[in-house]
Amino acid sequence: MSTSPGDPSAVPVERVINSVVDKYGDDLIDFRRDLHRHPELSWDEKRTTDRVVERLEQAGWRVTPAQRSGAVAELGDGERVVALRADLDALPVQDLTQDPWTSKVPGVAHACGHDVHTTALVGAAQALAEVHAQGRLPGRVRLLFQPAEEVMPGGAVHLVNHGALEDVERIYALHAEPAVDVGTIGVRTGPITSAADRIEVRLEGSGGHTSRPHLTGDLTFALAKITSELPAVLSRRMDPRAGVSVVWGVLRAGSAPNVIPDQGIAAGTVRILDSVAWASVEAVVREAVLDIVRPYGVTAAVDYLQGVPPVVNDAASTQIVAAAVDAVLGSHHRTEVPQSLGGEDFGWYLAAVPGAMFRLGTRTPGGATYDLHQGDLRIDEHAVAIGARVMASVALRSLVTARG
Repeated sequence: MSTSPGDPSAVPVERVINSVVDKYGDDLIDFRRDLHRHPELSWDEKRTTDRVVERLEQAGWRVTPAQRSGAVAELGDGERVVALRADLDALPVQDLTQDPWTSKVPGVAHACGHDVHTTALVGAAQALAEVHAQGRLPGRVRLLFQPAEEVMPGGAVHLVNHGALEDVERIYALHAEPAVDVGTIGVRTGPITSAADRIEVRLEGSGGHTSRPHLTGDLTFALAKITSELPAVLSRRMDPRAGVSVVWGVLRAGSAPNVIPDQGIAAGTVRILDSVAWASVEAVVREAVLDIVRPYGVTAAVDYLQGVPPVVNDAASTQIVAAAVDAVLGSHHRTEVPQSLGGEDFGWYLAAVPGAMFRLGTRTPGGATYDLHQGDLRIDEHAVAIGARVMASVALRSLVTARG
């Protein structure tokens, strides 16, 4: 079909995306700062959802509020559907930054970059709306603005159970990466995150005086054995290639130095790189805990919450992401990233349909390297527009790629 210079179809679609994101660039930064000022914890993202829905409806998306919080939006026509996901929730962490847009909510902060994820997807939505207005959207795009990523087993399960993936061919997401420079996108075929479970061990014993440990169950000693021996047992009982990691975050027992307490608790996370080994690790943990405490005259109760599976990017979806990065930024802005031991409930989506998650560089070149889930996390805001451009391009390229 021939085109004239004034025909929108004569303009490369990436130029349309870039033009729209540039148009809304300052507004997107303001939007991200507003979300950062008003963070909301998992399942309570009401204001955040309202702000997102307002922008989506202005851009012409069909929006359906999710139960409790979050929203699903759709644009376009046809049988083929691709989904893009962003997470809305913040963390129970004190914001330690001194920016004018620092959190106004005591003890709550966007310390994992979800404000960036959400804003980037809003920007992608605005760009895709213009592509659709020009009659160049070759199918349907569905946006999942998901609540509660930061709690196990995650809000992804909630959306999947309510049909968010119906008819979806592929799904994509990004995640802020403060160890990668802004302007660089990290990709990986196969596992990019790990499974993450939560464990809590509660011990009970008769208690007593430290001068007579033989007359009581030495609960504190047993608790210490749990914290040191369980990781050692798993290193021998599980395939070492699965990369099992047990790290304790809570260890609590007693209140006096000369009293053996009658109860104690150890709580932490179990992380594992391999999805097959993940299916069997809970049974091994439960058995090992009972074996460890048996000699010490105490009883153990294990609460084990299977959290999230690994995020496993399929090859075809990763190739689509790579092609989008090359088209929007250039191949020199793409890098291979290693698998992380962090957990991400995006893995639940990929257990149902193919897709990929990629890393969005957020570090200012030459600047400090921050860590996620810390109150001092700072984001180079140029990442917002980059994420929006790549996400919009990924959706379009996925819709025109032959079904795998």
